[in-house]
Amino acid sequence: MGANPLRVVMAEDEALIRRGLEVVLADGDFEIVRIVGTADELIAAVRDESPALVITDIRMPPGFTNEGLAAALEIRRTWPAIPVCVLSQYVLAHSARALLNADGGGIGYLLKQRITHIDDFLSDLRRIVAGEIVLDPSVVEQLLARADRAGTPAAQLTPRQRAVLTLVAEGRSNAAIAARLFISEKTVVNHLTSIYMTLGLEINDDSHRRVQAVLAYLSSR
Repeated sequence: MGANPLRVVMAEDEALIRRGLEVVLADGDFEIVRIVGTADELIAAVRDESPALVITDIRMPPGFTNEGLAAALEIRRTWPAIPVCVLSQYVLAHSARALLNADGGGIGYLLKQRITHIDDFLSDLRRIVAGEIVLDPSVVEQLLARADRAGTPAAQLTPRQRAVLTLVAEGRSNAAIAARLFISEKTVVNHLTSIYMTLGLEINDDSHRRVQAVLAYLSSR
C-alpha cells in the first residue's frame, strides 16, 4: 500500500463480497477505514470519517430494497464533494437515473461482477475519486437495448455511433473515446454531433451534463 492510501467507507452486508472488496482495495492503494452493514451506519461513518470514497450496496438491511441507494443520495446531498460508488447485482435503471440527478461528478454505478476484473474495477474507482461519472458497460447496454425495443430514435444510430454513445454514457472524455475506438477526436466530435441530432439532445461539452442527458433519454423510454 502506498504512503497515502485513499480512505474508504464501505457498506456491504454480504460477508464474501465484503472480504473480496477488502483484499482488492488493499492491493489498489485504498484503505478501508470503516465497514458497516446498514444504511444508517453508513451515514454515521461518513460523518465521522470524511472519506475520499464511499462504496455501498444498493440493497441493504432491513428491507433489502433501496436503502443503500437512499443513503448514497443523502450523502451526496449532505457532503456533495464526497465521491460515491454504488454496487448492484442487477441493472436498475431508476437507480442510475437517481444517481445522475445528483449534483456534480464523482459518481459510479457498477455491477458486483465487475469486482472480479480487478484492474478495471480499481481504475473505475480512481476515476470516480477524480470526479468522473462511471457507469458499468452492462448498464449502458441494457438501456440501449430498451431504447431499441421501444422504437426510439436511438434505434436509428449506426454501430459506430452506438459505440461512441456507450462510451459517453460511461463518462469517457472525447480523448478517451478516440483512443478506445482508434479514431481522431475530431471524428468523435462529428459522431457526437450526429448522435445528439438524432436523439434530439442539446449539444453540451460538459461531461456530467452530457451523461445526464443521454442516460435520462435512454432510461426514460
